[in-house]
Amino acid sequence: MMDDGRFSWTFTPDCSAFTNTRRRIMFCQLGSWSLSNSSSNNNNNDNNSNRVIGLRHEGRSPQNPKPISKMCLSCILLLLILTPRVDSSWWYIGALGARVICDNIPGLVNKQRQLCQRHPDLMQSISEGAKEWIKECQHQFRHHRWNCSTLDRDHTVFGRVILRSSREAAFVYSISSAGVVYAITRACSQGELKSCNCDGQKRGQDNDDKGSFDWGGCSDNISHGIKFAKAFVDAREKMVKDARALMNLHNNRCGRMAVKRFMKLECKCHGVSGSCSLRTCWLAMSDFRRTGDYLRRKYNSAVEVTMNQDGTGFTVADRDFQGSTRNELVYVENSPDYCLMDRAAGSLGTAGRVCNKSSRGTDGCEVMCCGRGYDIMRVKRVTKCECKFKWCCAVECNDCEDVVDVHTCKPHKRPEWLDTT
Repeated sequence: MMDDGRFSWTFTPDCSAFTNTRRRIMFCQLGSWSLSNSSSNNNNNDNNSNRVIGLRHEGRSPQNPKPISKMCLSCILLLLILTPRVDSSWWYIGALGARVICDNIPGLVNKQRQLCQRHPDLMQSISEGAKEWIKECQHQFRHHRWNCSTLDRDHTVFGRVILRSSREAAFVYSISSAGVVYAITRACSQGELKSCNCDGQKRGQDNDDKGSFDWGGCSDNISHGIKFAKAFVDAREKMVKDARALMNLHNNRCGRMAVKRFMKLECKCHGVSGSCSLRTCWLAMSDFRRTGDYLRRKYNSAVEVTMNQDGTGFTVADRDFQGSTRNELVYVENSPDYCLMDRAAGSLGTAGRVCNKSSRGTDGCEVMCCGRGYDIMRVKRVTKCECKFKWCCAVECNDCEDVVDVHTCKPHKRPEWLDTT
């Protein structure tokens, strides 16, 4: 309240509260806002302040402008701060490497940032794991039009292609969730984390198809990995309730369960002359490649779904589908063909991609180049040849040069009528 009876409220934004660059610019460049409910002798000043905050007085007396509710503006600001960013993802943590600082990781929602601050050592493991699952994704799709390519210095990592609720998005969400489980579980077993270690529940005796054994060694603590991955990865999706959030939660779970599916029993024999009369065994994760291969097969058989009317689950789009979608990847939208560069869809196209002339599969020139044809380049390739074993203990080889043909997809040809207009 001012001395002359006028009401005034000033809001000064805390710029440090905004991790979103666009929001920070929007608010912090404005400085502060002042609202007044009294008439002013200076009409120009009133008009200027009204333009700043987007107010209009058309159709009513300028002497009694309608006051703006402090509660209303506070709610708007709160929504802008708490709404998760759609243009960033925690996946970018892999690009940060050793520079993981919780407040500087783009795309984290509040719960993820809190987990990061409480468990900084786990974030380092997740960062290393992110590189691994992205590499696995690129291996699985190396012979496809969409090859899981990443964008440098892009906080979304994969670009706009992930904004579509497609099979590709389903695979990325599942393998990223699996990667977090794998990284944390491995770090627990290697003693790199304070919050966990080996699975202490594996004690006493047990049996398998080869007979009885004693639990020993260090069993991978898969339960802890799944628990943390669920809390961290699912945090963003649980803030909203729409078809995409349900899809992501479902595929995240499929990825976590895929790692658990390939847990294997490893044993060490004890006894006279290796008779294996006594065995000590422990549970260990299989190589991450097995998880990648499994999720790649699930990608091929992914099920198209729609959200049911009450918004709590899915309905399979194909009425002839029989069975359960519990362990299947699901998607909502069909994928683009990825033949041409399309910035809106996030497609980089296949121009310049290497193809296999003799293959009839997805890596073949006919499929990869989408019927546009291919160019042939002759290149020299140096390989090791005529290798000989030299006592002791080395192998000596010669360098041999070969000339090979490399086939690359032609770029899209512009229609002639575009060049004549």
